Amino acid sequence: MNPGFIFLLLLVGAPLLELYVLIEVGSEIGALTTILLSIFTAILGAALVRLQGVSVLLRVQETLARGEAPALEMLEGAVLMMAGVMLLFPGFITDAMGFLMLVPPLRRSLILALLRHSGSLSPAPGDAARDEEPVRRVTIIQGEYRKEDD
Repeated sequence: MNPGFIFLLLLVGAPLLELYVLIEVGSEIGALTTILLSIFTAILGAALVRLQGVSVLLRVQETLARGEAPALEMLEGAVLMMAGVMLLFPGFITDAMGFLMLVPPLRRSLILALLRHSGSLSPAPGDAARDEEPVRRVTIIQGEYRKEDD
């Protein structure tokens, strides 16, 4: 499918779907309750994003202290930022998606799936694609040697 069409569909379709859900929820529980619920989810989401952001920042510092690159933690921070933006938008669908991104195992699975799909991450050992590759075995012979002059 054309990426431009998908972008247009998201740009136009997502707000219309959010508006439809807000109208339906508002007709069931009332307009004022719907507005208050939307404000509550934004405040709760912002607080949760802040707490998890601090947690990710601490893991970044620990990873840097070990001398490793904090690539996965940085991607988690980016997903947390997206979750925060989604939670600030009014609407229940974006709130649900934002709250799902706040669940650490789901967030990490999403990141790993995106990395595998983009080709940036090779399959884990035991995956079918990995098993098809020929296995190179390395034989190590331990011993001592001495250089002699001829």
